[in-house]
Amino acid sequence: MDSFNVYDSDSRRFPAPYAALSGDSRGRRYPLKRDPYRTEYQRDRDRIIHSTAFRRLQHKTQVFANLGEESDHHRTRLTHTIEVAQVSRTVARSLGLNEDLAEAVALAHDLGHTPFGHAGEDVLNALMTDHGGFNHNRQSLRVVDYLEKRYPGHFGLNLTYELREAIIKHETDEALDIPREFDVDEKPLLEGQLVNLADEIAYYGHDIDDGLSSGFLTLDQLRRTDFLKDIFIEVEGRLEEKSADMIRHALVRYLVNMMVIDLSREISRRLTEHGIGSVTDVRQSSGRLVAFSKEQVRFNQQLKTFLLDNMYCHPSQNRMKTRSEEIITYLFNYYLEHIEAIPVNFRNRYPDQDRNLLVNDYIAGMTDRFALHEFTALK
Repeated sequence: MDSFNVYDSDSRRFPAPYAALSGDSRGRRYPLKRDPYRTEYQRDRDRIIHSTAFRRLQHKTQVFANLGEESDHHRTRLTHTIEVAQVSRTVARSLGLNEDLAEAVALAHDLGHTPFGHAGEDVLNALMTDHGGFNHNRQSLRVVDYLEKRYPGHFGLNLTYELREAIIKHETDEALDIPREFDVDEKPLLEGQLVNLADEIAYYGHDIDDGLSSGFLTLDQLRRTDFLKDIFIEVEGRLEEKSADMIRHALVRYLVNMMVIDLSREISRRLTEHGIGSVTDVRQSSGRLVAFSKEQVRFNQQLKTFLLDNMYCHPSQNRMKTRSEEIITYLFNYYLEHIEAIPVNFRNRYPDQDRNLLVNDYIAGMTDRFALHEFTALK
């Protein structure tokens, strides 16, 4: 065993001076004996993959809710997460960063998502207004720090500081209280920061793919947009087989590749511009180091507006949203009044009997189909 030590090879695998080395980690809440074959961030990744919360992602909504009308081909929260991890590794490798940490952050970033996607998050946030609201970044940290129980002697997955920090500092549209153990003025590592935009790349690509395959969008709709028409000319000009499916696949590949290249180049440019030469420089930087170029930001905003107008607000999506809100609202109120309906082993985790937090955690951990099953059984 002593002939191979992953800590000796860590710096050779990730050559950039601002790459996060696992040997420099600030550690875990509960110290672990080092593994002779895996770095600390590889162990984080493995702990996430083997968690219950990670497996549940396969039956949680990305865009199309799991209400019996979905296609087996549509993305779920799990497949979305895997695509974010793939993009994150690609960008990290292009910059000489720690791919293992980037992958682990990507795999963990949505563990706290509710059933029924953002519709579920919105309604649970409203129901928890008087009790701190709901935010899936905060819930993801709660999952890995407390709700998972896989190791003797403590709750949680006992992940590294750097991974937990990246989870709670994952970009969000709302102000979020950062726990005191994490320095609010300190930037997360580049590997954690880049997952924010790898997330964006993944969902733009797969939402177009799912939108086209579901019939919510058409190729003609996309061709008629000013910001995509030249891309269509280029994409179709390369294809020998111009079937709708081949055009769809080629278009998605083109868009994802375009965004990945732009992100890698813009990060590299900004690292040079800000004189970043170490992890300390990254943490203390006052400027934004991980971003798309201005041109790509404009393109992405046009794409987002198009998807909002033509898919996210489609009547069928609105019906699914209304239905999922009905399910979660009913379950929340029912469990508050009938706390005994929650399994006793779950209830025993809450000695202070904070009923709202107990119900929040129980519902947030549900898959779409389990929430629907409970709703049907209890209604």
